[in-house]
Amino acid sequence: MELLSALHAALGEVAASDADAVIVAGEGPVFSAGHDLAEVAGATLEDIHALLDCCTAVMGTLRAMPQVSVARVHGLATAAGCQLVASCDLAVASTEARFALPGGKGGWFCTTPLVAVGRAVGPKRALELGLLGDPIDADTALAWGLVNRVVAPEDLDAAVDELAHLATRGSPAARAVGKAAFHHQMGLSEADAYAYAVEVMAAASQLPDAQEGARAFVEKRSPTWGAAGA
Repeated sequence: MELLSALHAALGEVAASDADAVIVAGEGPVFSAGHDLAEVAGATLEDIHALLDCCTAVMGTLRAMPQVSVARVHGLATAAGCQLVASCDLAVASTEARFALPGGKGGWFCTTPLVAVGRAVGPKRALELGLLGDPIDADTALAWGLVNRVVAPEDLDAAVDELAHLATRGSPAARAVGKAAFHHQMGLSEADAYAYAVEVMAAASQLPDAQEGARAFVEKRSPTWGAAGA
């Protein structure tokens, strides 16, 4: 709970800043081991609700913040740690990384982690993770769509930096609108998603950065972007 609260606060600070991206990384042998079962054991229902609500707020902030979030996964990402990877916009994994939802072979099923993981990899693969509880390797996570890149451990930092750079080359204002719209339309039917996306994209065409981008293309020059939200 202490770590989740600190992470939620830190992400909130980034969201309110003019940063372009945030890298979510871990220290030690694992990326994230998920909830501390020593803290969970014997906790009251009220305490568990507070813990899961805070965890959900962290994942929601990663989705809602205008910045691009990139998970740097150097080791095991399990349970809520796997949920953390799935909740980031992008993810780069070391060949040494592993991903698991171990609740299926334990006593506390990974129901909340499967919300994010299921949306990343689809129902069949998500339930394989959830029901079997066994870890998958980085190449499988790549094939399933849980991560975007897999690189050697010594190349991890460079690959994370490159992906974050490539993902933030465009207009901050356009990117913020586009990211928010993408996550919103994913919860809609295809017809409703198109109707919503048409309205957002039409309105976004009137942003100063959209006009600047069009002019720069016609004039064959590099665009000059305004501040986020311009």
